[in-house]
Amino acid sequence: MTVTAADLMTRDLVMVRQLDNVSKVAGVLAGRGISAAPVVDAEGKLLGMVSEEDLMRQLGAEHESRRAWWLQMLAEGEDLAPDFLEYLKQEKRTAADVMSREVVTVAPDAPVSEIVDLFAKHRIKRVPVVQEGKVVGIVSRADIIRAIAAGRLTYGQPNG
Repeated sequence: MTVTAADLMTRDLVMVRQLDNVSKVAGVLAGRGISAAPVVDAEGKLLGMVSEEDLMRQLGAEHESRRAWWLQMLAEGEDLAPDFLEYLKQEKRTAADVMSREVVTVAPDAPVSEIVDLFAKHRIKRVPVVQEGKVVGIVSRADIIRAIAAGRLTYGQPNG
């Protein structure tokens, strides 16, 4: 019997909206103990994925040095108004601003062997399961490991 995405996928989905600010997105990830979530529009159509890595990227030294350079150019040797600097510190970015837009997806009938190959090929940890443009589930590496542990997948044997 071929094991498919539909057999393994998590159906109780945590999704974020494209206009959710990054603080809210971080709260959702932390609160649910997950490392990424699909970003969807009002109809549930997949727009991208936002991960812990996407959120942390904005905190790195490279980002800060580019921001400092930009502010120096803007100021042209003058002090910037404290109100303007405070405004810049406010978190205005949304899920749509930081998400990964090119998302690898699978259909519900995708065999587990295809999913595992996609994980390796794209160096990803999860794939949204999409049907008619909408996210219906997610298969993560943890879902596959749980299936092996439960005997639903036979380690080392073809599973579709």
